[in-house]
Amino acid sequence: MTENYLAIINPAAGGGRWRKLIGPALERLRAGGIRVDLAETDRTGHASQIAADAYARGYRRFLAVGGDGTSYEIVNGLFPLANSAAGPTLAFLPLGTGNSFLRDFTNRGVEHAIEALLSRRSQPCDVMRMQHASGTLYYINLLSVGFAADVAALRARRFSHWGELGYQASIFISLARLRRRPFPLRVDDEQEIDCRPCLFLTFNNSKFTGGTMMIAPKAEVNDGLIEYVRWGPIGRFGLIRNLPGLYDGSHIQHRLAERRSAKRIDFSLTGPVDVMVDGEVLRLHCQTLDVLPSALKVVV
Repeated sequence: MTENYLAIINPAAGGGRWRKLIGPALERLRAGGIRVDLAETDRTGHASQIAADAYARGYRRFLAVGGDGTSYEIVNGLFPLANSAAGPTLAFLPLGTGNSFLRDFTNRGVEHAIEALLSRRSQPCDVMRMQHASGTLYYINLLSVGFAADVAALRARRFSHWGELGYQASIFISLARLRRRPFPLRVDDEQEIDCRPCLFLTFNNSKFTGGTMMIAPKAEVNDGLIEYVRWGPIGRFGLIRNLPGLYDGSHIQHRLAERRSAKRIDFSLTGPVDVMVDGEVLRLHCQTLDVLPSALKVVV
């Protein structure tokens, strides 16, 4: 049986290397009974528009050719149009600089992604829904505020073409500027608003960010829950000593770290803050975060 995918391509992904790699990949997929139509983006947000228009025309299977940002835009084109009765499928050809979501399942990148497509291997995936003062966004990886967002914002504004080195440079500059502040919020049905200062908060569906940083080692993509990780007001030298823990997940064992599973987060922010969501940097006045359980199928 032939399956039909719409491949949405970010032409800037991986410095344009997709042009060399996509031909052989498409030949393998087509030989395996997978038909792939192509659509190329030409501006920020275009992948969302392409996905929404294609879903309205009847497409239900999508292939993100790029990094986390491409997948993020596709998801935001599909939701809230998609519903559980005709839920969409998202596959990946990870040709971008960061492919954090796929890292939960493999470190073999493109080869693993092609094998998953050819074997028709998929599983349900939750979609996180963030309502903010200007609208609603959706994501499948993670959303961060505080230090993690500071690093991502600095990288996006100054080191966007540096790859992994850009992440490292942004980390150490953010260390020099270290900011610990509260992000008031309420978890589930708790009565009290948590106003404690912290280094960062992350609200995760999957484990990794920045390609190799395991921010949420306990996260599961289809448990119907937000994996909430909080790191309290650790000092500069304490953070430096514990930086390796951000890559193997052991940071959550620190005495100032906390993790928990939640169904809903209500924010009490006084204004917008820098947010890193699935590799994208935004400035949002966050209001409510909840989960659309198993709303998406991912080919992994």
